[in-house]
Amino acid sequence: MRFVVATAIVIGVSLAQSVSTRPRARDLGIAPGAFPTGPLNAITDVAGVRVGHTTIVEGDTVRTGVTAILPHGGNLFQEKVAGAVFVGNAFGKLAGSTQVTELGTIETPIVLTNTLAVGTAMDAVVRWTLAQPGNESVRSVNALVGETNDGTLNDIRGLHVTREHVTGAIASARGGVVDEGAVGAGTGTVAFGWKGGIGTSSRIVRQGSDTWTIGVLVQSNYGGKLTIAGVPVWKTLTAPNDSRSFRLQAEADLSAVASAPADAKVDGSCMIVVATDAPLDARDLGRLAARAVFALARTGSSYSNGSGDFAIAFSTHPSLRVTGGTAPQPRTILPTDGVSGLFEAVLDATEEAIDNSLLKATDITANGRTIRAIPIELLRAIVGGK
Repeated sequence: MRFVVATAIVIGVSLAQSVSTRPRARDLGIAPGAFPTGPLNAITDVAGVRVGHTTIVEGDTVRTGVTAILPHGGNLFQEKVAGAVFVGNAFGKLAGSTQVTELGTIETPIVLTNTLAVGTAMDAVVRWTLAQPGNESVRSVNALVGETNDGTLNDIRGLHVTREHVTGAIASARGGVVDEGAVGAGTGTVAFGWKGGIGTSSRIVRQGSDTWTIGVLVQSNYGGKLTIAGVPVWKTLTAPNDSRSFRLQAEADLSAVASAPADAKVDGSCMIVVATDAPLDARDLGRLAARAVFALARTGSSYSNGSGDFAIAFSTHPSLRVTGGTAPQPRTILPTDGVSGLFEAVLDATEEAIDNSLLKATDITANGRTIRAIPIELLRAIVGGK
């Protein structure tokens, strides 16, 4: 059986349908920090930001996909956004990051996929960019593509992601509600031994007469000791190795939950994308991205040797768009004394996005094993609505 799911396009049985039945963090009373969320509590609360997924499920072995984030709906190459990258641990691939660091701009959709599909995704993003009206003379494109390794559930060596999957995710990108959990680039990921995936959250920061929005999207695929709302969940609820060591009736009895083996995998990666409408230049966007990576510690990340922890941050503020020409360009820049609230907000939004990636995920079976979604009622009993 083969099916591909993209935003607004469903072929076969959609994984997204089962995702919608599971709660988000706030449905369980889990609400990190003091700042309010945007209307959707998603990265798309930042005006103009769009997200699209392609979810690839084929037979018993393929569980992978693509997630695309577009900073605005115009020609990204002709209207580059201010951007930055922060690397917490570089055991991973973030193609295009060196030019972003050098020039402080992002000129293509940001694409997330699996480790061995980065080359295919770059090819697709370059071709897509060259084909956009107005780019007929473009001779250099800096595609920005990140990844995590979904080889636990996915036949990653089979190279199943195609250019069409990547351009499909870009073409389907929309504002509004963002599908979370085992979708897109999160289809085959595993976090803390549980099913990971895509998660998102947002915060509203009011400073004097100004109101800024921070939005975060994550692709969770890393390990450590799971902590939610400050509660050391790992001490009570440990992910099973596979379906044979887990019984659903354990949801009524905390003491019955099976423990993971001592050598449970802690490696993996986490990709974080941060959007804001605040007028931050590349320097302060780099500082903002760093706080997003720091937020992983709140969730129990051990930042292990094999974990690639990356954050990409961009500003949609119109005055910071970089267009053709060499003449001076007036810009609006938030002073450094005005960024602390945004730093706090991105810490909170990243933490909640990770929580949502776990809560919205569903059980996935492939290659003879099942990775379970974290059991909601057990988690509710442990966290207690904090």
